[in-house]
Amino acid sequence: MRSQCPYQARMTMNEHILSQLQRIRHRYDDLTTEMGRQEVAADFERSNVLAKERAEISSVVDLFATYESAASAAEGARALLAEEDEEMRAMAATELEEAETRMADVERSVLRALLPKDPRDSKNVIVEIRGGTGGEEAALFAADLFHMYTRYAERRRWKTEVLSASESEKDGFREVVFEIRGEGAYSRLKYESGVHRVQR
Repeated sequence: MRSQCPYQARMTMNEHILSQLQRIRHRYDDLTTEMGRQEVAADFERSNVLAKERAEISSVVDLFATYESAASAAEGARALLAEEDEEMRAMAATELEEAETRMADVERSVLRALLPKDPRDSKNVIVEIRGGTGGEEAALFAADLFHMYTRYAERRRWKTEVLSASESEKDGFREVVFEIRGEGAYSRLKYESGVHRVQR
């Protein structure tokens, strides 16, 4: 049974971060309005620049909306803690705890989203896979890696193009070089490096 003492911890995002999020949302709204103007829509280059900026901040705007929704739910639950009915207070305490947990989760995501971005993150990436020592086994493993990356690219709706390939006798790769093109490809794959080993 839950204790009669209501859950009263209160979590609020740093005021500086909230102010920054409000500025970003205001900019998002301005961009949306600007893109709706007829003269801007007719200017492909200008429209493209605005659309790219809007897309870059849309995830932050969505996170802020989620945070505000959770904060509103927390405020509503907090108001119910004053109810005389013990069961209502217990339910409100549970809802408050869940809402504030969501707020904390979103805040962590917001902090990551606000980190300075690598200017190369939106670029495409060229992946090189080479079978090491191990003959046909290594070549087959290289092929498995290639198929893993291309399937991952397909799920993210990126395009792949094989630039060069040296196949083995049993459908493996001694070496394969391919390009992955798509928004955020470099940011997702820039740490994919090193030596992989199969052990049986």
